[in-house]
Amino acid sequence: MTPRAIFLLFACLSLAACEGRDARPTPVFHESGNPALLSDWGVVTTHSGALRLGDGVTPYDLATPLFSDYALKLRTIWMPQGKSAQYSADGVFDFPVGAVISKTFYYPMTGPAWNGSVTYGSFPTVQNGAMPLGSLRLIETRLLVRRKGGWVTLPYVWNDDQTDAVLTRTGDIKHLTLMRPDGRREDFPYVVPNANQCAGCHATNATTKAIEPIGPKARHLNKASLYAEGANQLDHWAAIGLLEDGFSGAAAAPRNAVWNDETENLDLRARSYLDANCSHCHNPNGAGDTSGLNLEPDATGPALGFYKTPVAAGGGTGGRPYDITPGNPDASITVFRMETTDPGAMMPELGRAVAHEEGVALIKAWIEQLDGGRY
Repeated sequence: MTPRAIFLLFACLSLAACEGRDARPTPVFHESGNPALLSDWGVVTTHSGALRLGDGVTPYDLATPLFSDYALKLRTIWMPQGKSAQYSADGVFDFPVGAVISKTFYYPMTGPAWNGSVTYGSFPTVQNGAMPLGSLRLIETRLLVRRKGGWVTLPYVWNDDQTDAVLTRTGDIKHLTLMRPDGRREDFPYVVPNANQCAGCHATNATTKAIEPIGPKARHLNKASLYAEGANQLDHWAAIGLLEDGFSGAAAAPRNAVWNDETENLDLRARSYLDANCSHCHNPNGAGDTSGLNLEPDATGPALGFYKTPVAAGGGTGGRPYDITPGNPDASITVFRMETTDPGAMMPELGRAVAHEEGVALIKAWIEQLDGGRY
């Protein structure tokens, strides 16, 4: 073999190796059965020090996300080729059979080696379908899969060597230590919900008890895209075919505020936070309907909690008289239930073991400036 032939053979092998290493996996929809490994779906996998998205998998983010013990989350949506979701201005989009929504929970580590210590962080970027992991620790990935019979929840827990995640329908507990920015250490149990607990949030209608997504609503998605530079996220979804005809553009769609953007209106930020963290239960049809508390964006007066006495909070009142006492956050049950980590009193009941101090501060500031007659 001539030197030129050897060179060309080496170049081809090297190119093939690079393409194999960097190629995006192919998503696979499983109409039945529950694959044991997350990689069997081809939606998100790890390779070469990065979390890699499958071919056609689109990452997205929310204006104000649900708080989950300070975990960062990478959200993705995938639908079979030629399929798209039906837009709704008010509710969750109607996704076709075959749609797979993923949410990967992860933390920045406090050192180069994993020792269970985690801290806060900002979202890394996803470029060319990959998110570098670096000093990040993957904890779990939850799938919502749209099958013919409805949505199915599948929780996957990442293994110790971070090569794949294993289906864990019975849930799991990870004992972690949170390092707050001011140096405080807080040990806490990070709870991976079991399949039944997933319904505690995703069965947003207490009568039908049907599972559905929570985040993919127009008001949560109507924002500048974190992943498509210079584009509004809803407009980007429409442009790449994720939304069916009928969507008339982001300018006409409802929009929630970004909860920690201090350039936005305080009232809108607080209502957005309560919507994202509470309204999937506290709405007229949700699991929290018996409380009489409605935390959707359009709720007003006693339904929103203003001077509303609790229905059956028991010890969960913290000795406070009303859900929300305008002008007095320290007399508001809502603040107490957000601050406490007592499992019998805290809200939300699932999904957190530590207090979201920044979120509590936001709601306190909002209540403090409220005039009881405004709503």
